[in-house]
Amino acid sequence: MKNIIIVGASGHSRVVVDIIEKQSKYRISGFVDSGRTVGECISGYNVLGAETEIPELVETHKIAGFIIAIGDNSVRSIVADKIKRIFPQAEFVSAIHPQAVIGKDVCIGTGTVVMAGAIINPCSTVGNFCIINTKASLDHDSLMGDFSSLAPGVTTGGNCNIGNFSAIGIGASIKHGVTIGAHSVVGGAAMVMQDIEAFTVNYGIPSKKIRNRTQGEKYL
Repeated sequence: MKNIIIVGASGHSRVVVDIIEKQSKYRISGFVDSGRTVGECISGYNVLGAETEIPELVETHKIAGFIIAIGDNSVRSIVADKIKRIFPQAEFVSAIHPQAVIGKDVCIGTGTVVMAGAIINPCSTVGNFCIINTKASLDHDSLMGDFSSLAPGVTTGGNCNIGNFSAIGIGASIKHGVTIGAHSVVGGAAMVMQDIEAFTVNYGIPSKKIRNRTQGEKYL
């Protein structure tokens, strides 16, 4: 069983711990988080240090991989790039809960987290460093771009395209065949009936564009 480090020690990381433990594929050596105290215990595992200490931690703990447990799509990307700069050999792993349902011919990228009760239906593609949260569903022949996320309870129809870095809020529904532009946000409980522009915030029933947004703008 390979040793891995979880990067990020927020509430989201506790869910990732639970998935990895139930997956029984990797052994968690601890956390890396520059905002936490070394030795602090979270969900039974200690904080080992900051991102800058990764090369030494890899050697000391015989680390074979990393998973980034950060809910914000943009921040997750920034941290992934930082790790790659500090330790170019870094390999990232995915965490898929045993109670997720993965259909035939589904492709899931590296660094992605799929939570309990999630459904990914046949012939769908999930990019790198995505999050498919609790009881969210991605229907057939759909695509999630890198660093995108579905919050708990999101439902998409078939042939949907979720752009890179886009975030779909809790309980939102997306009509089949709809494209969500990159870096956009769909608010909780929204009903999306038509394509959404990139770099926008949208919510309502039916969903409407509320305003533009900038890359990396906070949304959680």
